[in-house]
Amino acid sequence: MAPRRKKIYEGKAKILYEGPEPGTLIQYFKDDATAFNAQKKAVFEGKGVLNNRLSEYFMTGLGNVGVPTHFIRTLNMREQLIRQVEIIPLEVIVRNFAAGSIAKRLGLEEGLALPRPVVEYSYKNDALGDPMVSEEYIVAFGWANQQDLDDIVALALRVNDFLSGVFYAVGIKLIDFKIEIGRVWDGDFMRLIVADEISPDSCRLWDVKTGQKLDKDVFRRDLGSLTDAYTEVARRLGVLPTNATAMAKPTLIN
Repeated sequence: MAPRRKKIYEGKAKILYEGPEPGTLIQYFKDDATAFNAQKKAVFEGKGVLNNRLSEYFMTGLGNVGVPTHFIRTLNMREQLIRQVEIIPLEVIVRNFAAGSIAKRLGLEEGLALPRPVVEYSYKNDALGDPMVSEEYIVAFGWANQQDLDDIVALALRVNDFLSGVFYAVGIKLIDFKIEIGRVWDGDFMRLIVADEISPDSCRLWDVKTGQKLDKDVFRRDLGSLTDAYTEVARRLGVLPTNATAMAKPTLIN
């Protein structure tokens, strides 16, 4: 259990608490899994531990190649110390292969390689179902300006290059992923950094040889154990938590 402290925000998969120093937060990873805008829910024991370790691995790796993130350090098996940011109210989606909504919208076969990585945006609003929006909408409503969008695309493609290589090296194909971007200020200077998390919750991951799904589609489509899929990703990357073998079966919640 997380120690008692001031809760700043609780989402579907994480809780943010006040950090020990100004400008910091503690990010706690829950075991909850949701799909279809939270219409389907379950609790998978150990999922939060896996996502904490995997997100630490990716955020650290991005920092090492010069991509700025909110990650400071891991505190324990479920918590990270992160930099407090002003989240831009967008999910930034990068697609390398057709899957999910783009396959449905355009009538594409799942798994079809796209001619180049495609960057899309959805407006972060659970009540509206996170609708897809264009750059024109984003600028018109003041969520970000054109320079921000240029920087966001550059960041997203750098993340894509890094993740694609890391996953392919362990036999996993990065189909698509989503990230969030936050604003931070150093004096009067504003810059954009990668925030939230990077984990199998926010990526589509397929085995290169078999096409086996190793992401939240396992839960969405009832394809097996979500914990087993995430554990396999962590095992291949060499970041398997020490208590992974003790993870239990999911508990469905209404």
